[in-house]
Amino acid sequence: MSAQAAMSRETKNEGAVKAGEGAYIFDLLTLDKMEAGPTYSTAIGPVVEGERTQVGLMRKARGTGARPHSHPNEQWNYVIQGRLRVNIEGEPERIAGPGTLIFFPANKIHSTVALPDEDVIFFVAKDLSFGIAGVAADGKNTGAFYEKGFEPKA
Repeated sequence: MSAQAAMSRETKNEGAVKAGEGAYIFDLLTLDKMEAGPTYSTAIGPVVEGERTQVGLMRKARGTGARPHSHPNEQWNYVIQGRLRVNIEGEPERIAGPGTLIFFPANKIHSTVALPDEDVIFFVAKDLSFGIAGVAADGKNTGAFYEKGFEPKA
């Protein structure tokens, strides 16, 4: 089965691709992209779901990112390009660059923002107990975080 045929199978996340049943190898650079948290984040990229896990190759434009949010599933981010400012509830702020693996515990409020110097690309993995997107900590669906000077053009 081709990745194109896998795209027509039912998924938890609208726009994701379903693995299995002959769909085992995916070119993440050519798959359709989806917004992974459009009510609080700028993360966008392809998402592939298995039976128990979901993975994605996400991009955050420089100077943009996610407002504080949480989700009931654990999350791993592996930074491939760029640097992220990482905040995890109860922990000091850190900067994560290429080669850094970040763990976000379930239900912990966290946020990540691409530093202004370049876009960030990261690989994300989560269990499928919940979708790829979380819920904004303030309960408001007001959109992503933008550093001053990086706001979307009207």
